Amino acid sequence: MGGAVSAGEDNDELIDNLKEAQYIRTELVEQAFRAIDRADYYLEEFKENAYKDLAWKHGNIHLSAPCIYSEVMEALDLQPGLSFLNLGSGTGYLSSMVGLILGPFGVNHGVELHSDVIEYAKQKLDFFIRTSESFDKFDFCEPSFVTGNCLEISPDCAQYDRVYCGAGVQKEHEEYMKNLLKLTKITRTGPSAWETKKILAVSFAPLIQPCHSESGKSRLVQLPPVAVRSLQDLARIAIRATIKKVIHQETVSKNGNGLKNTPRFKRRRVRRRRMETIVFLDKEVFASRISNPSDDNSCEDLEEERREEEKTPPETKPDPPVNFLRQKVLSLPLPDPLKYYLLYYREK
Repeated sequence: MGGAVSAGEDNDELIDNLKEAQYIRTELVEQAFRAIDRADYYLEEFKENAYKDLAWKHGNIHLSAPCIYSEVMEALDLQPGLSFLNLGSGTGYLSSMVGLILGPFGVNHGVELHSDVIEYAKQKLDFFIRTSESFDKFDFCEPSFVTGNCLEISPDCAQYDRVYCGAGVQKEHEEYMKNLLKLTKITRTGPSAWETKKILAVSFAPLIQPCHSESGKSRLVQLPPVAVRSLQDLARIAIRATIKKVIHQETVSKNGNGLKNTPRFKRRRVRRRRMETIVFLDKEVFASRISNPSDDNSCEDLEEERREEEKTPPETKPDPPVNFLRQKVLSLPLPDPLKYYLLYYREK
């Protein structure tokens, strides 16, 4: 599934294309997508395909197409402080984006069947926290992942404000979880009343059925408990929030306006051939058929591009953004261990 929008040269251009196609419609969702580079969740040898609007699968590791994740994030209608459960959490890419919106007082849990994928997700989460330039721009709700079959969740688990399942539920499990053969938004409107809205026509692989033990009983999945933050952790959240307010006030005083996003370097868009079809072979490899090059590269188009180039002055890439929060923390008259605690022991 995918191919709804043009490929990007980098993560920002992919997001630009998703916005242009109206898959991303709100600022919160856009910020979350820009903060986490999709390529970071690919194996190194497959990163060249990271910014295509296509699903990717390698062994047990799987990423849905960007257009699917966009619709999911918009449909979830996330707000700070909500609780979220991701059934089939996979690489943790979606859960991490959700965590950027939920904030430090949200709940962010994921259930994944394959233990090797859980390990992969934890590695990617650790890499994001330690190295991402975007981390300090948000108050993050770190996801917690558990291994197990999401059809065997313990009946005494807490309810969640938002639940996502990217798979089809077989008919015999309809009472356990609503049928998700198509991506659907289901809202509880009463004790036994539901409102269902079709979001996007998409075929998901069915959920894997539970494997019963020798005694004939299923192995119940215990979801993580809702953790109560320590006083030390709450102090860190409050201090970081206060420093961010000081930075904002200083910026307003200096520039006479609020914080603005750093202007992104925009490349001259290259005319691409239009992709007409995508054919999946063996569920992992795709082949594409593109239109005749002469359809897209006519003399008139080339002349138009030449005129645009003459009018457009050469652009230079802006300087890398400055992490003012990190600078402020490191300048505080505090012991180094406390400074690095406030920075979550991040490398940069």
